Amino acid sequence: MKANIGSADRTIRIVAGLAAIGLGVYFKSWLGVIGLVPLITSFIGWCPLYSVFGFTSCGASSCCGSATCETHK
Repeated sequence: MKANIGSADRTIRIVAGLAAIGLGVYFKSWLGVIGLVPLITSFIGWCPLYSVFGFTSCGASSCCGSATCETHK
């Protein structure tokens, strides 16, 4: 499982996940549970949909910003 999420993508996913969780708590809905998906994918650095479509946001210059990125080694 190679990392396929870059640092900017991770930041966006963290913000979106926290916002969805916050809205879910505020409106007392299941939206908060959906917010866990972008948080989990950002923390593990791998997105299953990116793998299916062969996409990566891990640039050669940033190399995902993590030691687990093997895409450009």
